Amino acid sequence: MLSDAKARKLKPGDKPVSDGTIRGLYLFPTTTHGSGKWIFRFVSPINGKRRDMGLGSYPAVSIRDARAKAFDARTTLEAGFDPLEKRRERQVEEKEHAAIPTFEDAARRLHADLSISFRNKKHSDQWINTLAQYVFPGIGQTLVNELGPSHFAACLKPIWLEKPETASRVKQRCEAVMDWCAATGHIMASPVRVVGKLLPKQPGKRERVEHQPALPWRQLPSFFRDVLHAGQNSTSKIMLELLILTASRSGEIRQMRWEEIDFTAGVWTIPAARMKAKVMHRVPLGPRALALLELQRDKIGSGEGLVFPSRSNTPISDMTLTKFLRDRKVPSDSPGRIATAHGFRSSFRDWASENGYPRDVAERALAHTVRNATEAAYHRTDLLEQRRKMMAKWDKHCLDG
Repeated sequence: MLSDAKARKLKPGDKPVSDGTIRGLYLFPTTTHGSGKWIFRFVSPINGKRRDMGLGSYPAVSIRDARAKAFDARTTLEAGFDPLEKRRERQVEEKEHAAIPTFEDAARRLHADLSISFRNKKHSDQWINTLAQYVFPGIGQTLVNELGPSHFAACLKPIWLEKPETASRVKQRCEAVMDWCAATGHIMASPVRVVGKLLPKQPGKRERVEHQPALPWRQLPSFFRDVLHAGQNSTSKIMLELLILTASRSGEIRQMRWEEIDFTAGVWTIPAARMKAKVMHRVPLGPRALALLELQRDKIGSGEGLVFPSRSNTPISDMTLTKFLRDRKVPSDSPGRIATAHGFRSSFRDWASENGYPRDVAERALAHTVRNATEAAYHRTDLLEQRRKMMAKWDKHCLDG
């Protein structure tokens, strides 16, 4: 068992010393007498390769602290995860968390950008002051990625019926702030659009339903031929084609990992933690989807970690596909608006309806939650094989028309 007395005797050139308490924990001598580097050595459960995980330097990191770190790593390993990958994921999350603004910070940044376009100073002041009066006290210091429709509904409820015009303006300004957050990559989409569902109907106002701009399903074959399959293959093209063929959400594609893909069975299993409904979802993969994945694996020269990594080995920004569609001015069924990546799910749903597929099968392909409690109670299967047949027809429509 390693002690401080033994550690202080370490000299440059000595062999690494096993801790003797936590399996895999070693102290490697460095160039200074009595100092070393803590290493946790293990075999990755992902690829079976030996890996070394640094835990800090001795004596800055004491033997006790090194053992605590190694114990956490060993626990992670025994749970079936690679502790180095888990640590990297935590670091990415912490970095992203630190970069995400609060609602007030985001609002003031947007206001600074918009102020030059306001008609006068009074209008500019009114824009930010209404948020300061009705929204900042409740959610101003909350990070924007933690905000949901209920947060905005709680801010608007006191004035929703008493001051409907003011409430509508405040809602529009909240929506502008959250749209800015989506455009800058801090959130996936604005939660303000559905706030009306949580509030009573305002007198004299008709409910407005917001739809994601979608490319009509009949135009998909020409989109594949003239855009996705024209010119060189790019990561954006591969991602977008895979998104369309699997009817998946952008975030599910961007965070896809190689260990989730079963090439033999032709199935992509998305863990519950990454699904909107927090339920594990299996996606059938047809020949074209599998070929795209093989192409991506050859492209990046790796079959580990993220399928679509950024240069910093983190998920690609959710604006990547939006930019791709905007740059090519892909039209939608909403006049004057460009198609969105999420809109392709609507394209698929319309195709499924118009081609006679059962609602249940189509909804399961989209991983939608069954809202009827009685209906949900009888669901015991995810209808994978029925969905596989349907998705094969969807592939044929997209690729051949």
